[in-house]
Order: sequence, then structure tokens, then C-alpha cells
Amino acid sequence: MSDASPGTLHVVATPLGNLEDITLRAVRVLREVSLIACEDTRRTATLLRAHAISTSVTSYFEHNEGWKGEKILDALRAGRDVALVSDAGTPGISDPGYRLVRDARAAGIPVVPVPGPSAAVAALSVSGLPTDRFLFVGFLPAKAAARRKALEELAGVRETIVFYESPVRVVVAMADMVEVLGDRDAFLCREATKLHEEYIRAPLSELRNGLAARSSVKGEFVIVVSGASEIPRSSEPVEVLFARLTAEGKTRRAAVKEAARILGLPAREVYRRVLAATDRGE
Repeated sequence: MSDASPGTLHVVATPLGNLEDITLRAVRVLREVSLIACEDTRRTATLLRAHAISTSVTSYFEHNEGWKGEKILDALRAGRDVALVSDAGTPGISDPGYRLVRDARAAGIPVVPVPGPSAAVAALSVSGLPTDRFLFVGFLPAKAAARRKALEELAGVRETIVFYESPVRVVVAMADMVEVLGDRDAFLCREATKLHEEYIRAPLSELRNGLAARSSVKGEFVIVVSGASEIPRSSEPVEVLFARLTAEGKTRRAAVKEAARILGLPAREVYRRVLAATDRGE
């Protein structure tokens, strides 16, 4: 085993899309390290060419992080400095980078951040929703039942909630958000800092319907959702409000959704209370 002091693992944030969004320090570090570990060598090569960086790269992603991580640790143990980057933004956020950081720290290898872009923070910063406290959730489960269960666990969270979602599931995921969380105020960030970037503030149902109406849905999404209301927006009891809305001619389903919107409650919670009142004969 080498007697050399270990190298340093630099966790380097890179642009979300616009290649100008990189710090001077990040460029210097990427030039000076012996090796860059990245998710996709082709995507990272584009960034490196743009900034005249010729450092060697190696892939490090979810399906090879087990054996490749050990090789990267060997390089660090031998005294070589390594930069860890993701395809975009800050490594370790919804990607396997945190495992390399964990293992490096466990091995006594210095780990330092080179901060910069983060899609979650970028979206939150322009959402207009409260930023003093927020909960980053990342990607919801792909399967519908697990996704709804995860959302049910978040229904009472008071903090602003930040989700990542893929174009394949964003419409159904937002439909589940409306159903479980209620039709809350929300913000959609698509393709942040890229050529076709898009930012929309609207109720969840409006955002979902707008996406569903498109012929195709593409890009990377961040969805920022307001937290649960601490005080109901109406003092009218759920069952009384529901009865009034149905008396006005709304269907039971429409009345549940409208009551959820007015009270700032998840639709499922409104439906549960209405059923309970019915069972009591109220």
C-alpha cells in the first residue's frame, strides 16, 4: 500500500444547461485534478470542451458505482485528486454520488465541495413560494400505489415541497398530487437555464391540465408545491361545506374537490370526513 497522503475528492457542481453557469473555481479544479468521475462521459465532454479542459474522465453512475467506486477510491488513496461531477447541477442530489462521498469519508479521504448550480434551489428561488423552510423530496416512486402512499405521508408537511419528475410520469404524478395533497399553489420549472426553459406559477390542477393538453411532454422537471395550510381557509365544517356544494348542483366528486380547494385539505381527507359524517347520520 502506498505511503503517500491521500488525494482530495472535490464534489464539483456543474451547469444545469447553460454552459456559462460554472464558477471560476470549478473550472480551475477540473483542470488541476488527475481524474474526473462523471455520470455520462459524453455529456461531461461537452462541458470540458467548452472550457478547454483536457483532464481524463471515467464513468461513475448507478449501475457501475459498486466496482467503479472502489477504483476511484484506489486513485484517491494513491494520492491523486479526483473531481466528482453529475450530468447537471450538484453531485449527490438524486444520484449515486453520495455513496462515493460516504465511502471516501469512511476511508479518511478529504472531501470538499465546489458549490454551484442546483436545480432544486434554482426552481425554488424563482417560484415565489416560501423559501425560509422547504423539504426536498426528489423523485417520487414510479409505481402509482407507492407514489400515492409517499404523497399521503407528505400531506401534512407545512414546508414548501420540492419534487423532481421525469417527462414520462410528470402528468400522472401531478394528478396524484392534486388528488392527495389538494389543489395547492405550485410552480413548474422545466429545462432550467436551457434553450427552451419554462417557468409557470399556477394551481397544481392547472399545471397538470396544461401539460396533459400538449402533444408531447419533454424535458427535466422541478415541481415546487406550497405546504399544507396551518389554518383552514374556511371555518365552515367539511360536511356542511360539502352539503352546500352538492345542494348547489355539484356532483359528489366535484364537491369534494371544491371543498378541498377551499379548505386547503387533501381531497382524500375531505372524502374521509364526508363518509364519516354520513356513517354518523349527519
